[in-house]
Amino acid sequence: MFQTARAILNRDPAAINLRTVMLTYPGIHALAWYRVAHYFETHRLPLLAALLSQHAARHTGILIHPAAQIGHRVFFDHGIGTVIGATAVIEDDVTILHGVTLGARKTEQAGRRHPYVCRGAFIGAHAQLLGPITIGANSKIGAGAIVLDSVPAHVTAVGNPAHLVATQLHAYHEATSNQA
Repeated sequence: MFQTARAILNRDPAAINLRTVMLTYPGIHALAWYRVAHYFETHRLPLLAALLSQHAARHTGILIHPAAQIGHRVFFDHGIGTVIGATAVIEDDVTILHGVTLGARKTEQAGRRHPYVCRGAFIGAHAQLLGPITIGANSKIGAGAIVLDSVPAHVTAVGNPAHLVATQLHAYHEATSNQA
C-alpha cells in the first residue's frame, strides 16, 4: 500500500503528504479491502470474499469484485461510484477517476467478460468500458466515453460511442509503421 500511496503523491497535485493519503483516500482503502477479499476468493472462500467486498463498497463507494485482477500502484482518484467486474484485469500504474465502470456486455459465465486495462492507462470520470476489450498501454479514455471496442496503446478515445482521436491516431500509425 505504501507504493500506491507514493504513486498517488506523484500523480495527484492535491495530495498533501503520505499520512493524509493513507488515512483519507478511499481508493487506498478500497484496494486494501480488495486485496484481502481477493485472497479469500483465490483460496476458495467466495462468501467471505463477497462479504468483505460489499463492506468495502459501503465504506468507500468503490465496488471491486474479489475475482478481479489488479496490479500495483493503481490510483482510484476520488473513486466514488467506480465498479470493477469479476473478470476485469488492471495492470500496474493505471489511473481511474470516479464513476468508471469496467463491466460486461453479455451474461455468459465462461471466459473473460470485462475489460483488460494495460499498464499506465488513464480512464476519465464516468467512462464506461464494456465487454472483453483491451485498453492499450498508456492510452487515455476521455470522461464520459462509452468504450465498446479495444483501444490501441498510446491512443486517446472519446465520445459515445468512443472513437479514437485523429491526432493521436496519426501518431500511433506513424510509430507502428516505423517499427515495421
